[in-house]
Amino acid sequence: MALATDVKRQIVAKNQVHKSDTGSPEVQIAILSGRLAQLKAHFEAHKKDHSSRRGLLTMVSKRRRLLTYLKNNDPERYKTVLVKLGIRH
Repeated sequence: MALATDVKRQIVAKNQVHKSDTGSPEVQIAILSGRLAQLKAHFEAHKKDHSSRRGLLTMVSKRRRLLTYLKNNDPERYKTVLVKLGIRH
């Protein structure tokens, strides 16, 4: 289940680096975080949905790789993303 189009647009608008940005690491991390929050709610209701859990783990690892990339290339942007999205308090 994907994010609704209007929700995705809001996430992109909040996290884009420039006006036409849709693919920067910040935007990708924010979209993945939104999807992960949505799946978290899904798993509270459907505890035995193991096929979706595999997709969740894939998304978590992709977000982790993007965060590592950002941390290695621009630590300030990395810190900004963590604070903005509330990851790793």
